[in-house]
Amino acid sequence: MSIKLFGAAVLALFTIVSSPSWAEDAAVVDRSSTGGAQNLQDIMARQAQIKVDETFRSGNLGDANQAASTTQSLGTNGGRSDADIYRGIRYNEADITLQNKAAAAEVLIQDGGMKWYEVRQGPLITYGGGALLGIIALLVVFYFARGRIMIDGGPAGTTIQRFKAIERFGHWLLAGSFVALGVTGLLTLMGRSFLIPVMGHDAFAAMASVSKWVHNNIAWAFMLGLVMTFVMWVAHNIPNKLDWAWIKAGGGIFTKSHPSAKKFNAGQKIIFWTVMLLGFSVSLSGLSLLFPFEIHMFAKTFALINSVIGTELPTVLAPHEEMQMANIWHSIVAFVMMVAIIAHIYIGSVGMEGAYDAMGNGQVDLEWARQHHDLWVAEVEAEQAKGDKS
Repeated sequence: MSIKLFGAAVLALFTIVSSPSWAEDAAVVDRSSTGGAQNLQDIMARQAQIKVDETFRSGNLGDANQAASTTQSLGTNGGRSDADIYRGIRYNEADITLQNKAAAAEVLIQDGGMKWYEVRQGPLITYGGGALLGIIALLVVFYFARGRIMIDGGPAGTTIQRFKAIERFGHWLLAGSFVALGVTGLLTLMGRSFLIPVMGHDAFAAMASVSKWVHNNIAWAFMLGLVMTFVMWVAHNIPNKLDWAWIKAGGGIFTKSHPSAKKFNAGQKIIFWTVMLLGFSVSLSGLSLLFPFEIHMFAKTFALINSVIGTELPTVLAPHEEMQMANIWHSIVAFVMMVAIIAHIYIGSVGMEGAYDAMGNGQVDLEWARQHHDLWVAEVEAEQAKGDKS
């Protein structure tokens, strides 16, 4: 993914979290009748989710050193009123003195949490859930339209080693942990909406607690599997000119043709790099969620994007904003990965005869291997012949 595309994605994320996408432009409000103070029209606009310019409130914080225009003595707030103090707290402008010196403790009110919750419970569930149901429906239709991809002429009856034990271990460590993370993540994200009405609050609370523990701890297995598979297979997944020929032929998925390929074809390379890049991203955001207020991803990322493509993304974010954006990004990336992995699971199981054996026992039918990875078979046989001569 290029810097510009990534910058556009991050900008869209910040726009979603910082303000509802359905909000209208700021309304022009006449406050002359209230002397510039908030009026009923302001309140009604916020309830209707219309963006309101609140600088008339956030900038009206009073002055503690201001001389009083009255003969009465000043109170403990000096020239400030209680309303000024409350507005300062509301807009994170108050002078807070706390024993806890953590930056997060200095933010007493952070209303971005409501916008985060609305995105999380609204568009995230709607579009993410829709994408999962959509890919499943598409694969069902494809199965009945195309049928299972069979070995032309039937199996040869002899096998060739496709993957070693360590490769299969790395694959299943990554795959198994990802499935566990996907299930527990969906329970956490969607459980309140779909499971509480069915199983009740108490049962869901117990399930959610277990899911959270599993999700937080199985993440380490996922990251280990990600590193293992990257180290073992990256050399085989470098794009080359064969990949374009494979893509133009549809990989033999839509036709009876079998484009030449080495150990991994273009489709598998796409899955590999999707998992590696998105897996790295989802791991970073996951770490920031595991260690809240310690890993600040977005402010630094925004600064880099601003320097490269000249955008004006905010580079000073409250710790709460970092966490909210990390949570939304984590979920979005996870949904994209789940869509890709569901398609991968289909091809590796019911979609193609003989494909599962590659990761099942590591041995695949020789005819299957020749039809789908002919150049790799030729390499293996050449090495075997060289070994026999020596």
